[in-house]
Amino acid sequence: MEPSAAAIDGEAEAIDRLFPLVYDQLRRIAHRKLRAERPGHTLDTTGLVHETWLKLVEQTRVEWQDRAHFLRVAARAMRRILVDYARRHRALRRGGALRRISLDEDAALAAVAERGETLLALDEALVRLGGVSERLARVVECRWFGGLTEEETAEALGVTTRTVQRDWVKARGWLYLELHG
Repeated sequence: MEPSAAAIDGEAEAIDRLFPLVYDQLRRIAHRKLRAERPGHTLDTTGLVHETWLKLVEQTRVEWQDRAHFLRVAARAMRRILVDYARRHRALRRGGALRRISLDEDAALAAVAERGETLLALDEALVRLGGVSERLARVVECRWFGGLTEEETAEALGVTTRTVQRDWVKARGWLYLELHG
């Protein structure tokens, strides 16, 4: 039995056999995602992949349906990890780890803080979008947080690539109005 099918059937050791099969894809997704993050992010590609994998392994109640289902859950896990990092960064910035900075560092830190705040605002807006349209929220989660391509997103959601393209435009417009309106 192939490892992914065995994992679906609930064999515990199948998870260990599955990791090498999906590692490269998770790494590509994590790399694409982290390129959009703030410079000097404390989480690197390997770290994001491993944290994502740990979250996926913890999913004891998930019955893995197929590769697309796995990608959807991986995108959601990456979203949670990155949002948690942004929240911790914001908490530290608000006094959790005070230190003296020069004026030059202050400008750089302001840019970093703005990106973290934007990530948190996007996450909150995405929750609201999920209340309006769950599929639009999943498209954003797969594309932006999961770093999936249009084709990968279509596979993960069980829709056509054209539907993903239309939903991506709608979701971005809705989020823009929500965040800047």
